[in-house]
Amino acid sequence: MTLMELKIEGMHCGACVRRVTQALEKTPGVTVESVAIGSATIETADPASAVAALKKAGYAAQPVS
Repeated sequence: MTLMELKIEGMHCGACVRRVTQALEKTPGVTVESVAIGSATIETADPASAVAALKKAGYAAQPVS
């Protein structure tokens, strides 16, 4: 498992933070460390699954290098 930060576009409010948190928590193999407007810190072995879950929830995400 790798600790990583995701940049997330389209988040504007507390409801977005909750939606992103829930989407990530439901993703197998992802542990949520923190979520704030515009970013999330997660622990995962498969970053693509986290990005896909966020896309399904309506947010564009990409790992911060």
